[in-house]
Amino acid sequence: MNIESIKSVYFVGAGGIGMSALVRYFLSKGKIVAGYDRTPTPLTENLIIEGAQIHYEENVHLIPESCKDKETTLVVLTPAVPHEHKEMEYFRNNGFEIQKRAQVLGTITRSSKGLCIAGTHGKTTTSTMAAHLLYQSHIECTAFLGGISKNYGTNLLLSQKSPYTVIEADEFDRSFHWLSPYMSVITATDPDHLDIYGTEEAYLESFEHYTTLIQPGGALIIRKGIALQPKVQAGVHVYTYSRNEGDFHAENIRIGNGEIFIDFVAPDTRINDIQLGVPVSINIENGVAAMALAHLNGATDKEIKQGMASFHGVDRRFDFKIKNDKIAFLSDYAHHPAEIKQSVQSIHELYKDKKITAIFQPHLYTRTRDFYKDFADSLSLLDEVILIDIYPARETPIPGVTSKLIYDNLRPGIEKSMCKKEEILNILKDKNIEVLITLGAGDIDNYVPEIKKLLEMKVLHS
Repeated sequence: MNIESIKSVYFVGAGGIGMSALVRYFLSKGKIVAGYDRTPTPLTENLIIEGAQIHYEENVHLIPESCKDKETTLVVLTPAVPHEHKEMEYFRNNGFEIQKRAQVLGTITRSSKGLCIAGTHGKTTTSTMAAHLLYQSHIECTAFLGGISKNYGTNLLLSQKSPYTVIEADEFDRSFHWLSPYMSVITATDPDHLDIYGTEEAYLESFEHYTTLIQPGGALIIRKGIALQPKVQAGVHVYTYSRNEGDFHAENIRIGNGEIFIDFVAPDTRINDIQLGVPVSINIENGVAAMALAHLNGATDKEIKQGMASFHGVDRRFDFKIKNDKIAFLSDYAHHPAEIKQSVQSIHELYKDKKITAIFQPHLYTRTRDFYKDFADSLSLLDEVILIDIYPARETPIPGVTSKLIYDNLRPGIEKSMCKKEEILNILKDKNIEVLITLGAGDIDNYVPEIKKLLEMKVLHS
C-alpha cells in the first residue's frame, strides 16, 4: 500500500513518543488519523487537539467507521503492544495491512535522503541536535524524533523543500532493519534489549546488518572505539568521531561557569569557539556527531555555529527544571547503565562540590536482571540513591527481580533508600537537597512537576 492511496491511518499505541511523530505526519498529509493508547498523557491530549481521534479502552467498537475499510486504511502498531490485543486481533482477522512504525519510516526514507542516528544511547539528543542544525540552516529537513525538541515543542519537523529526513533509528526488536539510510551515525553499541537479542554477539550482529543498509554514495559516521565492525557496501564513506579524536572531534574544550565552548575539527574545516546551547559534557560528543552530519550535508560553518548555540535540548534529556545558586533539579531519561554513568559524570563536572542525589526507576524486569550489577556500579558514583520499583512497560514480573538487586550491590557507605513512587514527595520533604536528578524511562516523569514545586517551596523557606 503506498502512502498516497491511504485515506485513514489507525495507530495501536498512538501515544508512544515515536508513534506520535507519525500521527502528526499523517495529520499533516490530510489523512484521517485515529488510534488507541492505554492511558491519557499530555502527549495524547495534544494529538487530540491536533485532530487525531484517540481512545483509551481496548474496544473494537471504538474504532471509527472511517478506519474499518481495509482497502484504504493502514494500521500501525508499536512492538510494545501484546499479540492478543483485541483491536489488533480484529485488524489481523479482517485482512488489514498492518505495519510496524519502523516499516512506515522505512517507506518514508526510501522517498527521501534518510539521515539516521542509531546507537544504544545518545541517539535522541544527537538526532534532535542534527535536525535543529539542518532545519535552521538553508538546507532544512523533515525529522521524526524520539523526544520532544525544546526548540520546536514537538517531535516532528516538516519541510516542503528539503530532500533530507532525520530519523532516530531504534534497535529494539530490530526495527532499524526496515530503514534505508543515506547517511547514518552510530553512537554506541553497549548491549541492551537482551530479552530480544539473547547475547551481546547477536546485538552487535544486528548493528552490523544495519550498516549494510546504508546506500552507496552515502556515509557512516561511527564513534571511535566501539565494538562494532561495520560491513558497509562499496561506495559508502566511513568516518570516525569522538570527543577527542577521529575524523571529526573537538579541541580546546572549555568548561566553566555553567558554559561549554569547543572548537569543532572536521577533515576539511575547523569551526572555533562553538558554544553548546545545552552545556553538559556528554553533548560535546553528541554535538560532534550532529555537526559532522550537518556539515557533510551542506550546512555552512556559520549555520552550524549558530545552531549549536541556539539548541535548547530535548524534554527529559538532561532537562533542568530548577537551576539557581541554592538548588539544581533535573530530569533525565537515562535507563541503561552506560547512559546513567555518563549522566552522573556530566553532573559531577558541573557541580564539583555539591551533594548529588538521584531517584532511579529501573525500566523493565529483563534489563534489571541482565544489568543490575552495572546499574549499581553507575549509581555508586552518586552521593545518594533513592530507588523505586521497576517500571514494567510491556513485561510481566520475573520472580526475584526487584530494585533490591541494585540496592544490595551499591558501594558500601553510600546513602541509599528504597520507596514506592507514591512516597517520593514525603521522603524528599525532610532531605537536604543540593543537586537532584530523576533517572529512568518509565512514569517517574509524572512526579517531576510536584517535585519541582516542593523544592521551590524549600528554597523559599530556607
